[in-house]
Amino acid sequence: MAEASRAGRRDEIAEAKRAMILRAARTIFEEDGVEAANIRAIATAAGYTPGALYAYFPSKEHIYAALLGESLERLSDAVAAAMTEDSPAQRFRAAGLAFFDFYDTNPRDLDLGFYLFRGGIRPHGLGAELNAGLNAAMLRGLAPVVTALIELGATESRAREITADMLAHLSGLLLLAHTKRLALLGGADARRMMGDYLDLRIDALPAGSD
Repeated sequence: MAEASRAGRRDEIAEAKRAMILRAARTIFEEDGVEAANIRAIATAAGYTPGALYAYFPSKEHIYAALLGESLERLSDAVAAAMTEDSPAQRFRAAGLAFFDFYDTNPRDLDLGFYLFRGGIRPHGLGAELNAGLNAAMLRGLAPVVTALIELGATESRAREITADMLAHLSGLLLLAHTKRLALLGGADARRMMGDYLDLRIDALPAGSD
């Protein structure tokens, strides 16, 4: 019993240290970007030596992947929590707004997902193995959207195309909203515009789903 208690305590300490490293790493990534960041800077910010940090993560890419993975898990939870409606049209709309609301509330998570910390708009990745896991996590978050569209009559390929279009639309709206560019157009409400877009996609499905 005492051994189990000690093991549990060790796990708690290890998890607390891991969380501290991730918080420090996020600050470094936000300041320097993925490519310019290094293990030494992350270790210093976390109050560890580089050697101690390697006991938790084998590389800075694994640290970034852990941060992004946790962000995608929170996103999936937010989308799943919104799936309370009965009809597929309502679920599609709720899922789309849940995506929008998550990134609207957590804009730095959008930067994290697109690798925009000091890197600009261009392709990024963390290596084939890490990319595969993160892509799978993103697809899990999008699964309710795809499923609702298929239930509405879209083929799987069409559902994925509409989902990609939805992501493009909400990303553009969030970019305009958080850079205050929507103010140039009279201060339009980005969330209302997202809802209008989702309604248009639902209305267009009977004609465009075959």
